[in-house]
Amino acid sequence: MASIREKNGSWEYIISAGKDPVTKKYNKITKSGFRTKTAAKEEARRIEEELKQGTYVKESKMTFGDFVKQWIAHYEKRAKVSSVRARSIASKRLLDEWEHYPISSITHLMYQQRIDELSTQFSRNYIDSIHSTGRMIFNHAEKLVLIKHNPTKHFEKPRMITDEVTEKVKEVKNFFDSVELTEFLLLAKNKGLRGDLVIFATLAYSGLRIGELLALKKSDINFKTNEISVTKTYYNSRNNKKEFTLLTPKTKGSIRVVEIDPFVIGLIKGHIKQLKEEKLKNRKIYHDEGFLFVDVEGYPMPIKMIAVRLQRLMKIMNMGKDEEKRKHITPHSFRHTNISLLIEANIPIGEIQRRAGHTDINTTMNIYTHMTQQTKDKSASLFSSHLSSLTAKLQ
Repeated sequence: MASIREKNGSWEYIISAGKDPVTKKYNKITKSGFRTKTAAKEEARRIEEELKQGTYVKESKMTFGDFVKQWIAHYEKRAKVSSVRARSIASKRLLDEWEHYPISSITHLMYQQRIDELSTQFSRNYIDSIHSTGRMIFNHAEKLVLIKHNPTKHFEKPRMITDEVTEKVKEVKNFFDSVELTEFLLLAKNKGLRGDLVIFATLAYSGLRIGELLALKKSDINFKTNEISVTKTYYNSRNNKKEFTLLTPKTKGSIRVVEIDPFVIGLIKGHIKQLKEEKLKNRKIYHDEGFLFVDVEGYPMPIKMIAVRLQRLMKIMNMGKDEEKRKHITPHSFRHTNISLLIEANIPIGEIQRRAGHTDINTTMNIYTHMTQQTKDKSASLFSSHLSSLTAKLQ
């Protein structure tokens, strides 16, 4: 039974929690600061009942900041380095608020208010990332029996705030149509730097993600069947060419074989021949691991280098054009270009899903809810033709 006593003008309880099986010492649970003896008794009675039922949790005094460090160390042994980096960045939004708070003191209301506040500053996707990270952190704390109540449970996602009235902005598509792609690849051929044509043509004709492209080795190309095997992706958060990592692809569906046009296979063959000459010329410094798209020392090109080369060509292509007619293209835009051209070619959606490496077909469908204008016009014409007899009867 609990012992209740007065101490320094307030009341406290002392409860015997039995012998610790490891230290063999008797544990005591104490808490002071109660204004009345009755309040101390009621709290002590509740704790004793929890001990009896086996549901008592001695909440940790560890700070949220210290626990997040421990959790990240635990998480990085179980996740890809890119995922660890994303979780670390997201957790900083919670650390900004609670770094020095005891983790056990963070309530559901505090958590809900923090996410609601952040939702007025950041995109829906980023808010989802922050909440997913917060849930993982507190779930781990709950698993280790460091907290009694998990503040992320019963969380309600906030409605994202957008301006009710926005100025209408003309849509600038972030991908090429077939005419624009021809213009761009001719530009890469005639004014591009070393490797520009083969890099951007491979991206456009294959639909590979930029990380998948940079991870390609000669052994991934089947020159007899004109196929590319996608089994890995390049990751380099610091853009240091010597500090890259090869990771498993984004999803299970991303591991795939993509048929490629003989034209691109020809470009790759010519590129490999050039690499052999460079390797011989720079043999003293050449770092050969068999990668296809490398700098003159044999290291895979950082993604930032590809982006800079692309912007150089886009600056030439956009020269003299009005702002609303200028294309804003990134390396990922070639993936969008590939899918849009597959749609225009009437390739079945299931085949597009396979080539793109989408595990969920809804991902493929959602990317191009707005198809190219040429496909829209064709769809409208085909639909009108199909229903022409019905339309005639109704007129």
